[in-house]
Parts: sequence; structure tokens; C-alpha cells
Amino acid sequence: MLQATPLTDGWTLRHEGAALPATVPGCVHTDLLAAGAIPDPFLGRGETEVAWVGRRDWTYETDLAVPSRHEQTDLVFDGLDTVAEISLDGRLLGRVRNMHRSYRFDVTGMSGRLSVRFASAYAEAEAVRGRLGERPAAYAEPYQYLRKMACSFGWDWGPTLVTAGIWRPVRIEQWSTARIARVRPLVTVEEGTGRVELAVDVERTRVEAPLTVEATVGGVRARADIEGTGGVVRLSVPDVDVWWPRGYGEQPLYDIELTLLHGGDALDVWRRRVGFRSVELDRRPDAHGTGFTLVVNGERLFARGVNWIPDDVFPSRVTRERYRGRLAQAADAGVDLVRIWGGGIYESEDFYDACDELGLLVWQDFPFACAAYPEEQPLRGEVEAEARENVVRLMPHPSLVLWNGNNENLWGFRDWEWEPRLAGESWGEGYYLGVLPRVVAELDPTRPYTAGSPWSGSWDHHPNDPAHGTHHSWEVWNREDYADYRLSVPRFVAEFGWQAPPAYATLRRALPGEELAPDSPGMLHHQKADDGNGKLRRGLERHFAFPEGDFDRWHYLTQVNQARAVAAGIEHWRSHWPVCAGTVVWQLNDCWPVTSWAAIDGDGREKPLYHELRRLYADRLPTFRVREDGLELAVVNQAAQEWAGAVRLRRMSVEGVVVGEAGVAFAAGARTVARVEVPRELEPGGPKEFLVADVDGLRAVHFPAPDREVPYPRPEFDVTLAPGGVTVTARTLVRDLLLQADRLDQDAVADRGLVTLLPGEQVTIGVRHWKTPDAEAARSALYCMEPSR
Repeated sequence: MLQATPLTDGWTLRHEGAALPATVPGCVHTDLLAAGAIPDPFLGRGETEVAWVGRRDWTYETDLAVPSRHEQTDLVFDGLDTVAEISLDGRLLGRVRNMHRSYRFDVTGMSGRLSVRFASAYAEAEAVRGRLGERPAAYAEPYQYLRKMACSFGWDWGPTLVTAGIWRPVRIEQWSTARIARVRPLVTVEEGTGRVELAVDVERTRVEAPLTVEATVGGVRARADIEGTGGVVRLSVPDVDVWWPRGYGEQPLYDIELTLLHGGDALDVWRRRVGFRSVELDRRPDAHGTGFTLVVNGERLFARGVNWIPDDVFPSRVTRERYRGRLAQAADAGVDLVRIWGGGIYESEDFYDACDELGLLVWQDFPFACAAYPEEQPLRGEVEAEARENVVRLMPHPSLVLWNGNNENLWGFRDWEWEPRLAGESWGEGYYLGVLPRVVAELDPTRPYTAGSPWSGSWDHHPNDPAHGTHHSWEVWNREDYADYRLSVPRFVAEFGWQAPPAYATLRRALPGEELAPDSPGMLHHQKADDGNGKLRRGLERHFAFPEGDFDRWHYLTQVNQARAVAAGIEHWRSHWPVCAGTVVWQLNDCWPVTSWAAIDGDGREKPLYHELRRLYADRLPTFRVREDGLELAVVNQAAQEWAGAVRLRRMSVEGVVVGEAGVAFAAGARTVARVEVPRELEPGGPKEFLVADVDGLRAVHFPAPDREVPYPRPEFDVTLAPGGVTVTARTLVRDLLLQADRLDQDAVADRGLVTLLPGEQVTIGVRHWKTPDAEAARSALYCMEPSR
């Protein structure tokens, strides 16, 4: 039987002539941090103090002595970041240049000093650029010239920390006669019967040895012979339980075990979990343009999505538990789709395992983002090799439902002045419309492929045409008011978002000793977006009086504005289902402490936006829509059952007086949207009034004017301790009340975000990990709308 031995102990990292202890898997930055050789780049402006690390060559070494009775011994690296030369006892084993691939070297009978020498990613990228010529990109760093996580070189939310190292596990594998080199599983379901086809490739030391494979799944067993170096075994599993995305059903998973046999001897075993489900992408033209609707097990979905970036700029630090925790946060917020963005990585098995279990659909970008990528060697061969490996590696996961060629590159070619600058040079189109769809069609015909995001489906339409395919909505954040989200109904909104700073405790940890202000040195350093603070200010001034000189108020209002902006988009687009078939918020997570579009900040703390997503992505959502002929209430029902009843509508003054009231019946069928016309006499009569809709414990509120024009009363409320939290009782209108629990205790977590209370109403806010509960302390951490100053 094949024996695998992790090679984790005894590694050293060469640094200025000294040998530092090294952790494998890991990277140069984490080893230097552990040795105290560099400051923490996440704190203050430490990022700039460690910029030299990415410009150096680095060498990892260990002793390798592997006595074995097996016929072959292989040295296997699951991931090397990025350009490296591997040698053993002075003998060159090979050279590598792709972070997104694994590597295997024959070291049979060899021993001695194992050395992995990493060249600077900058040096390699600049050398490739020198050979192939300049290509345009959204950022000045040369990330498009090598197959490496692009955001290592910085992004508009991330630091420039160009890594190197053995970032995924390394091991010794010893085997005789033959081993399983690759298993390509095609998993489908037809009329309740699960079909599994396992295409098996083997590597041999003995060509003449007869081999068979035996597979089991769901109590079914089948065998097949291996002819030469390959074979196929097929299984049919009757009456399978179908895998569903969360909110639509359960997530049953089936264990597959495939054994390679020589006579009665087991030589190698391959094990995975699979789920039986079907997936389609409906891109048919219709009266509104060209659709983009995911269909799972025949059920058409409105995708409630978030974009995912690497959860740490040093991805080797992301553990299985951290993946599970972050993705559980997404599921708890009502998310059912996670898009793995193209400037990052193909994530580890731990990510997809968690999505399989949680029922989170995965949209997987191939790693290309915001740049023109050369198609010549040495890149072209690497692109195809990495695609082939990762398509097969990820195929077992039922959560994976879509392959996507790139992020924004087709759009960039058309709109970002790339075409004239390229003057006919290659830029990646051959990957997105040639290599990648060919690889997916050959290896994984069970899943749809789309050439990019955004992409209208062909060059017949503008790549970012909202009427065709996927759309990225960034004009709003960059130049407009978030109310402008309501001016169009894209077929599928794959990116949109609004910035806000991280939680207060996160800022205090990341900027120790700094007097916080929007434009303080540390705050500006942890704001990577072009004119990010200017956009935050302009976005606030459209709605609020800007709180000059009051950081705490600025911090609260920017977080409110982020939640309001995202709500404006999601509520509008969900109300237009099935024309719009999904929203994917930019973004779920951060990779360090930073002002960004994330709902969960770099320390894992939930912003108000996170809690707002819980409301926005719930199965049932009432939301007001402003039409030319008046107000209506859209009753969005994504549940499997009809939603029927009566809506209580109240026209109120800001002083809390009910000016008018009515009950209106509605009925929204399963997975549909019902529309309730608001009686004219209930429409608010100016900024002193607002409209409230209550139905089955859910609430929608409509204020007809920006907050700066609303004559809010001075908020009055009582605060008392409650078991596990605090209770707030309103004596006046209290709009967008927020308890910033991390101001009470850096570990404290509140169970809700923004809440609006009418006079006499109360809410109990649960607080976990609060060591010394105190009502007055809680009052000091409560924020809400106040009269304009």
C-alpha cells in the first residue's frame, strides 16, 4: 500500500546568513514574524517596513533520509509560492513557476540536504515582462506576468506583501507496482438514480502487472480493469437523497472509496465525498435581454451571494476551523452562494468541504483579475496545466456549480483603454474563450462555464451590459448616490458594494497609540481604495451632515451608510425577480484590518452590514418601491410555501404620531414576488413623516427625504440589563440604533445590527463574551440617528 509521510519537521529558512526555524506549510513572512525579524505588517504602517521581503531570494532547507523497501519514492509538494528551484544533495530535481499547481519529483534511492530556493516574484515577473512586453492592468504591480495570487501585490482593499514559501503541505510518498495518479469523477443524477463515473489514471513501475480498480458508494460496489495507464469504473446508486443549496433542502453527502488492486493486494486508495445534484445555467434570451439564472435540481434560484477574497494575505495561516467559521457566518446571514474571486487562489479542500456541508453554492473564478494576461510561453502552458489539475481536484464537490474564466478582464479590454494600448498583442482572450472552456468541457461537462464576470455572453453586446448576463455595478460607489441602484434591473449583479471602516476594536488593535481620525496616518494607510475617503465623504454628505472632528460619529455613520447602500441595491433587485436572478455583494471578508467593502472585517468582527444581510437575504422580505405613480410594497417570498396575510401600513410623524393607518391583504406564491399598492392617503407628506409596513414580525420603513432633511427628535430611550444582553426601550423614534459591543469589551459580540424603534417599542440585544455587564457602559456604546447639527 502507498505510504505517505508528511515532511513538516526540521525546516530552516536562510536569512542574512543565519538559519531561522521555518514552519511548513507557511511562508517567508510568517517565519520572519515568528523569529521576531520583522514587525507585524498588519499594525500601523508596518507593511512598508517589510516591503524588502518580496524583493529577496529565499531558501528553505531540511535533511531528507527515507529508507524504503518500496520500488519508488516521490517528493510531493501541494503548493510552492511561486518561482523555485528544488535540489537534493546538490542534484537539481526541477524548477517550478506556478503557485496554483502541485509538483512531484522522483527521489528513489536519494537522500541528503533538500533545498527549495525561491526567486523573488518581482524579479521573475519583471523578467517575463521584459521578454513578452508591457500589458495594461488596473494596478502598477506586475502580477499578470506569473501564476501567483494576484492580490499578493496589493489591491484596493489589500496590502502589498509579496509572499514566497512552501505554502501547502509537502510529503514523501512511497509505493510499488502502481499508484493512483488521478481520479476524475463525473457525478450526476437522473430520475432519482445517482450516476458515478470514475476515470482513473495510474502510474506504474511494472508495466506488465495486471491491475483492477474497485469502487464503492452508497452501498454499491463495482470493478473495472486498468488497461495500460487508465480505466473507467461506473456505479449506479438507486433512490439517492439529492443535495440542495441551503434553504432549499438538505445536504446529504456520500462517501466514495476507490481502491487500486494488483491481484488481492491493495496498492492505493482514493477517498472523497460527493453529493448528487444537477446544475444548469439558463442563459436564454427573453424580452428583457439575456438571462443568467442558476437552476439546481430543476429549481430556479435567486442567488443570495457574497464575493470571497483570500481570508488572509498569508493564506497558509487559514485553518480548516477558520474556513468553517467564516463560511458559517455567511450561511447564518442567509447567503447561499459564494463567489471565489479571480485575484486570489483555488482554495483548499477545507473551503469546499465546508460549503458542501453548509449548502453554500460555489462560483469558482479561474485566477485572472483586472489585467491583460500574456498568452505566450512560459505562461500559456502553466495556465492549461493548473486548470486541468484544479478542475479535476474540485470536481467531487457538489457545492461547486460554476466555472468562471476571469474577473473584469473582458470588460477591461473594451472600456479601460486596453485595446489601443495592446496594439494586437495577446491579452487573455484566448484563455477565456479558448483554453479554459475547452478544458472544462473535456474534464467537467457536468458544470456550466462562463467566460468572465462581467460578461454579456458574446461580443455582440457590451461586456458589462446590464441586460445581458452578469453585471458589475461600480459607477454608484465611484461617482453616484446609492439611490441610483434603483435605476436599472440587471439580469445578475455579480459585484456591487459600499465601503465602511472596520470595527472600533479592530482599528484600536491595528493602529496602537494613534489618535483616530478619518485622515490620520494609520487610517489613511489602511484605506487602499483610490480616493476612498473622498468617496466615503461624498456618500455621507448626500444623506447626512458631515460630522467634522467627531471620529466616533463618522465611524457610526459610515457603517450605517454601507448597510443602507447595499440594502438599496438588494431590495430593489430582489423585488424584480425573476428578471434579476442574483446579487453577489462585494465582499464578505477581509484579509487584514482595513477600510473596505467587507461585511466581516479583517479581525473577523461583523459590521452592521453583516447583520443587514440577514434581513436582506432572508426568505421573506418586505420592501418599499418608489414608482412614478406612487408607492408600492414588494413582498418578496423566496420560501417554498405561499406567504399570505395582511400588511399593517402606518403613516407616522417623526414625533411618533400615527397620521394614517390601513391593513392591506397580500398573497405571494412560493418563490415569487407580490406587489401591494400603498393607498395615496398613506404616502408620507414630506420629511417630517415616514411610512412603516409590518407583516409577520418583519418591517419595512420608508423615509421620503435624506436624513439631513429629517427633523429627528432628540432620541430618548432606557437601557437595562437583560439575561445575556441589554434591553433598550424607546421613548421617541430611535432610528438605526446600533450597539457597538466591541467598545464594551474587545471580545464582546452583539447578535444584531441596526434596528429602528417606534415610541414605546423595545428590543433586547444579546451580547456574548461581555465580561462585566453594565447598563451605563452599554448606553455609552449605543449610537443612533440624531437631529442634524
